[in-house]
Amino acid sequence: MDKVFIKGLSIQTTIGFFQWEKEIKQTLVIDIAMGWDTAKAALNDELEKTLDYADISVAIERFANDNPVDLIETLAERLASYLMTQYHIPWLKLSIGKPGAVHNAQTVGVEIERGKQVTDATIESTINTSTEKTA
Repeated sequence: MDKVFIKGLSIQTTIGFFQWEKEIKQTLVIDIAMGWDTAKAALNDELEKTLDYADISVAIERFANDNPVDLIETLAERLASYLMTQYHIPWLKLSIGKPGAVHNAQTVGVEIERGKQVTDATIESTINTSTEKTA
């Protein structure tokens, strides 16, 4: 499966459990890999047939700011669901880091993987199963 990715997207948003965190903006760093068939876009050099990472970057920041939550785990789940629905993404791996949250760690965070990753083996297995059923 091909992947379109964004690494190190730094956004400012309100997130956190403690009251003081609800009153400030904090930095989150987001990495996302999205399963996508890039060959269709590459064939005729067509942006509309791929995932527009600039548009998705803006959507991620907008979503985080429009939907404040306490936990990055909650943000990760909701953001993954939103992106998969909005952009018809079959599979994604999303990492959200909160640098500075623990004073002696570079960052802390969560990484989730959602959807089904389609591989050549999956396609071949599906074709073989279909062939066996019709035989």
